[in-house]
Amino acid sequence: MTTPTPPSPPGGGPAAGGTPSPGQPNATVLVVEDEPAIAAAIAQRLSAEGWRVEVARDGLAGVDAATRLRPDAIVLDVMLPGIDGLEVTRRIQADHPIPILMLTARDDETDMLVGLGVGADDYMTKPFSMRELVARVKALLRRVERASQAAVTVPADPPMVMGDVSIDRAQRRVHRSGEEVHLTPTEFELLVMLASSPKTVQTREKLLAEVWDWADASGTRTVDSHIKALRRKLGPDLIRTVHGVGYAFEPPAS
Repeated sequence: MTTPTPPSPPGGGPAAGGTPSPGQPNATVLVVEDEPAIAAAIAQRLSAEGWRVEVARDGLAGVDAATRLRPDAIVLDVMLPGIDGLEVTRRIQADHPIPILMLTARDDETDMLVGLGVGADDYMTKPFSMRELVARVKALLRRVERASQAAVTVPADPPMVMGDVSIDRAQRRVHRSGEEVHLTPTEFELLVMLASSPKTVQTREKLLAEVWDWADASGTRTVDSHIKALRRKLGPDLIRTVHGVGYAFEPPAS
């Protein structure tokens, strides 16, 4: 069952009062969280950005709300009654891909990789700061906006073909050895950025700023986890690690 968002408290932040964030007016964000205090705090803070926010208290309610609302982004807890956040993500992404920020109580990279593997775009470990949560949601919404613009502005661009890898930016599809590889929107943008400059080392900080719109170096572990997710899907040979610096795309042999 979905519950309405409580009103934003006075002085909830610089955007309090319902002023939409620049470039992201009228966005709808679904929060799927079973702990009432955390759900209310998240909803109030996101509402202070001017976004429409709804809260679902369990996994099945989250799936139903996502189908009904078609939100622009979802903040989703992993541990939920009914079905967990991983299954919620699978069902939502199978129906209609939506950017998902996953919340986990365990700082376990395996859990993070599993979450990214089933279709989450980003993750945060509890406890977290509301400032960072808002920044991550804004980044998700900006990536959705960029993807929509790219679909209009680069329809004539031919696919990038390197060896047995084909990256179609217009259709946002990736193939390797003739087989389609399903990537999340974030994974796709990360791959495009790396592949656009083959053999060139991209620092973690640059990747974080360009792909995630997040300039805080504390988030570079997010980059590492997404690189691991890409390697699991595309093979370990395409992305080279430059220890202490970042990553480089290595075109496969023709």
